[in-house]
Amino acid sequence: MLGQTVREIHERLSGAYGPQGWWPGQTPFEVCVGAILTQNTAWSNVEKAIANLKQRGLLSPERLAHVPVDELALLIRPAGYFNQKARKLHAFLLWLTEKGGLGALAEVPTEELRESLLSVKGIGPETADSILLYALGRPVFVIDAYTVRVLRRHGMVGDDASYCEIQEIFADSIGPDPALFNEFHALFVRLGKERCHRRGPACEGCPLEDLPGYPAVNEPG
Repeated sequence: MLGQTVREIHERLSGAYGPQGWWPGQTPFEVCVGAILTQNTAWSNVEKAIANLKQRGLLSPERLAHVPVDELALLIRPAGYFNQKARKLHAFLLWLTEKGGLGALAEVPTEELRESLLSVKGIGPETADSILLYALGRPVFVIDAYTVRVLRRHGMVGDDASYCEIQEIFADSIGPDPALFNEFHALFVRLGKERCHRRGPACEGCPLEDLPGYPAVNEPG
């Protein structure tokens, strides 16, 4: 039943919004940088930080790895928490260098690669999965605040559901399909930004208006 509802959500959102073409990044490495910078900030701020790196010709693993942390922090200042994120980027770059670059990751099994990413200081499940899915094309569903909010408001998961438990719902319902996971996650982001707001949902006319949980589950959360 839950799997059927998940598939119906995808069908409705896809029909309402169409292809999203997410993640916005010209190269896999740019996607990795964006995934780290977007923690706790709006994407518009990340774009400004990435633009700073591009203007200085630094958006490559080799060049960025040689930028001192304090200098990098100033360049990515628009993304917020810039000192922390500069250290996180350097930790990721060190990891990437040790692995032999993005190209060398192609032969590494997804679960092994995910565990290795999670060992990098400052990279949690959502960031690791964003890198895996959007930069490396692995069949890993990204669970973010938008997705959790939608599922909770429709009574599909409880407040105590873990990241892994929610992730398994998608793997069991529609996976594994990187292209589908990519679009589906992007559709949740679109819905969350336009309708399922943190302070309260705009339910009237929503593609998911009459799914289970509506309108009983209609409180901010």
